[in-house]
Amino acid sequence: MNHSYRWIIVAAGALMTCVALGAMFSLAIFLEPMSLDTNWSRTGISSAMTLNFLVMGLGGFAWGTIYDRVGARPVVLAGAVLLGLSLVVASRANSLIVFQLSYGIIVGLAASAFFAPMIALTTAWFDTNRSLAVSLVSAGMGVAPMTISPFARWLITAYDWRTAMFDIGVMAWVLLLPAVLLVRQPPAAAVASDGTPAPAADDPGMSVGQALRSPQFIVLGLTFFACCAAHSGPIFHMVSYAMSCGIAPMAAVSIYSVEGLAGLGGRVLYGVLGDRLGVKPVLVAGLAIQGLVIAAYLAVGRIEQFYLLAVIFGATYGGVMPLYAVLAREYFGLRIIGTVLGAATLLSSLGMSLGPLAGGMIYDATASYHWLFIGSALIGLGAAGIAIAFPPQPSRQKLQMA
Repeated sequence: MNHSYRWIIVAAGALMTCVALGAMFSLAIFLEPMSLDTNWSRTGISSAMTLNFLVMGLGGFAWGTIYDRVGARPVVLAGAVLLGLSLVVASRANSLIVFQLSYGIIVGLAASAFFAPMIALTTAWFDTNRSLAVSLVSAGMGVAPMTISPFARWLITAYDWRTAMFDIGVMAWVLLLPAVLLVRQPPAAAVASDGTPAPAADDPGMSVGQALRSPQFIVLGLTFFACCAAHSGPIFHMVSYAMSCGIAPMAAVSIYSVEGLAGLGGRVLYGVLGDRLGVKPVLVAGLAIQGLVIAAYLAVGRIEQFYLLAVIFGATYGGVMPLYAVLAREYFGLRIIGTVLGAATLLSSLGMSLGPLAGGMIYDATASYHWLFIGSALIGLGAAGIAIAFPPQPSRQKLQMA
């Protein structure tokens, strides 16, 4: 393996995040046709997404710990097998509880096997251009609304939601299983004279317990939680919200796709800015913009207005997400990055779990998404406030005295 192989890792990671997260978030496309076909409530169907994020958080922590011990390939192989299986099973569910368990639990467990391990692996391969590389891996999430979501909408229109979900499950196997073969660990680290691995230059020398109790992790985790709590509801319910404003179904899905395209560009932009200006100021600015644009959705009603906000919203929420992994690497080094990033993902998933369920409950109670966007905007601005409090990197001497 030569130095250029690291970009193969980036490409494989981008494909995996696209398929896995795209399949999971496609539930937003299935929401209305499933509700009409089965008479299941939107709250009940949306709760499957809430389960996704809860399980994804726990799974991300577990998979991250396994990654630190065995590497990335066994983890992503398990995720690929489980993802296709879960979608096939969910497509045949005849009751809401069976759907919630199969889609909510197994899809969430499968999706969590890709994000934290592949992001951690990418940070291990890159010493320079790290923010850009991590952003490109997570760009798969931005490509998903432009590919998986329109594909799901087309399948639903041509056939029905069950056939569409089954086909996406099979497609996940076809794309992910070959990609697993491309996953490699980076070249071995240097070895000290006594035969033990030499510590990395940026390794602060802390244990997992010290890391998870440190002020750096507490602020990182709280910011990640609030950021995801802010944008998860608007993302998941955007198609339904646009339709409630009189936008045609396919046009409403196209708004979701525009967000994804903008998120792809935003990840590259924020990654480059993070490498040049520093991660913290770029993150704070992005979080503030995210909160403001969520509030602006309350004032729109025409398709061109939705497109304009979708560009800004997609670029900001897409752009800030990879920056948390870069901060985790800078704060805690490579040795425990999988576990730390998995713990941060757990908190972010708890935040993501709030929006879909809250949005469904608000709509079922008021027949409107008005309060969802108000609450999400306030939480988003709160995330920017928390991010301002990011402490400096911990020093090795302080950790040894802890």
